[in-house]
Amino acid sequence: RFNWSELIPLRLWGRTLGLQTENSQFLLEGMPFRIFGGSMHYFRVPREYWEDRMLKMKACGLNTLTTYVPWNLHEQERGKFDFSRNLDLEAFLSLAAKNGLWVILRPGPYICSEWDLGGLPSWLLQDPEMQLRTTYKGFTEAVDAYFDHLMPIVVPLQASTIHSPLCPRYKKGGPIIAVQVENEYGSYAKDPNYMTYVKMALLNRGIVELLMTSDNKNGLSFGLVEGALATVNFQKLEPGLLKYLDTVQKDQPKMVMEYWTGWFDNWGGPHYVFDADEMVNTVASILKLGASINLYMFHGGTNFGFMNGALEADEYKSDVTSYDYDAVLTEAGDYTSKFFKLRQLFSMIIGQPLPLPPMIESKASYGAILLHQYISLWDVLPSLLQPVKSELPINMENLHLNDSSGQSYGYVLYETVIFGGGHLHSRDHVRDRAQVFVNTMYVGELDYNTVELTLPEGQGFRQLRLLVENRGRVNYGLALNEQRKGLIGDVFLNKTPLRNFKIYSLEMKPGFMKSLRHIAGWSAVPDYFVGPAFFRGRLWIEHQPQDTFLKLQASPGWEKGVVFVNGQNLGRYWKIGPQETLYLPGPWLWKGNNEIVIFEERTAGRIIQSVDIPYLGRTQYVD
Repeated sequence: RFNWSELIPLRLWGRTLGLQTENSQFLLEGMPFRIFGGSMHYFRVPREYWEDRMLKMKACGLNTLTTYVPWNLHEQERGKFDFSRNLDLEAFLSLAAKNGLWVILRPGPYICSEWDLGGLPSWLLQDPEMQLRTTYKGFTEAVDAYFDHLMPIVVPLQASTIHSPLCPRYKKGGPIIAVQVENEYGSYAKDPNYMTYVKMALLNRGIVELLMTSDNKNGLSFGLVEGALATVNFQKLEPGLLKYLDTVQKDQPKMVMEYWTGWFDNWGGPHYVFDADEMVNTVASILKLGASINLYMFHGGTNFGFMNGALEADEYKSDVTSYDYDAVLTEAGDYTSKFFKLRQLFSMIIGQPLPLPPMIESKASYGAILLHQYISLWDVLPSLLQPVKSELPINMENLHLNDSSGQSYGYVLYETVIFGGGHLHSRDHVRDRAQVFVNTMYVGELDYNTVELTLPEGQGFRQLRLLVENRGRVNYGLALNEQRKGLIGDVFLNKTPLRNFKIYSLEMKPGFMKSLRHIAGWSAVPDYFVGPAFFRGRLWIEHQPQDTFLKLQASPGWEKGVVFVNGQNLGRYWKIGPQETLYLPGPWLWKGNNEIVIFEERTAGRIIQSVDIPYLGRTQYVD
């Protein structure tokens, strides 16, 4: 049994040692310590709910919080850094300390995490020679500039008393007891010098805490770096798996950095669930073997906006908006059976009463919301968007926008003039999905599986329009350098490459959405309308707003698009499922009038439903 009641950040103010390893155990301030950790990402959870989720961690019996740091949110445009509001990392880490949680920080630069490009900024791909996650100069220079801004926030919040040029005063300890070097590099392993580079980039900027690496079994031996404790990631505890750590490092404490409590979902697939009893039994087995553990995820949250990642194994599959993950807490922070089973297990091991679990917030069902107005995308173009003119197609990242940082997310419209119809062939240059229009008439779609279409014949010159969606960049595997989006090469009509484009960026940032509100041309929604178009309606709330879920799959329903509430991008919906509801946090709603705007690519409904129960789709147990 372990009594950690004295080993919490605020009670050890002024400590000097931090987390250390001695033979096969961890020591914290010289006392035996085991990490009972849980992952929660500040960028996937509304700031107003950070503390609630932390209190639930404590009530479950956890003593440590782990979080990634997403470079692509903190530096969305090259050289412009944002650590404010929901990206206030310092506030998040300080809140963890206030609530008695230690922190294992995973600053990347690559984080995987089912997050667009594994957290790397898309503007890195402007360089045609870019080699991500290597010591390629263009990559390391960008990492160095980012770490120069990130580490002054992190260094003062380390647990050990330190003195560093980046932290000129002695600091009486923060919650960070360990820092991870990169992430699962053994599964990439393209540059034998890279992990040493990342390690030194941390040390040279004042990181003094215990360093760790994190890999699955197959990548373990390829992801090591001298001076860092190797940890392992898995869901099923194969015989001898933890002992395998002894083959790569002798006499060190064993740590499962990612014990996968569930799994993520892809569009067109099932909603994966992982049996609660099997999960808890495996956790118990890991602890019985003397290892420390981190639950990935304790609370998954949401891929708000366009930030979801994708897989590319046999085929490209993009991740859904929800990052519920079938985790210990639901997407909206509610308890699951996993929580109570784990709480019972941890309380027996700790041998101390655990804090009472906080009350859950009730959810609201606000009923039907009428989308009463619409405006076609074709009517928006001349008023709000200035096209980039180019003889050749330009991929999203290389458009001359956003202070030369290119376009990162959303849609791009490519427009050119054709004479006659015929055979349109993409040569697999569409990333990821293009709706094809002649003038405003929908012709079909091009994607990874469909690379050719027949365009109808017609009189005179006509506009050919390709509305291309970036469905999310691959976040894991060896294809990271090939994640440019939009049109990445020529498209051919009757074997002749198309030329002379007007290219419209549809990133749908807050400024664009605000301008959209005041544009002329909104009109009443007809009985039947085919997009692409923006639709808007109002949700009136009488009392204090509560969390709710927006359901768009009512029949006749919505097909595919994006939902904005009071300017906040909730994320994507798609009728192919599995996800059927979008999480709408109460703090993003106002008492009184709330504006709902939907960008629908194809077939619109007239109403959406606000319901109090999420529906994430047909379930399938993880094998």
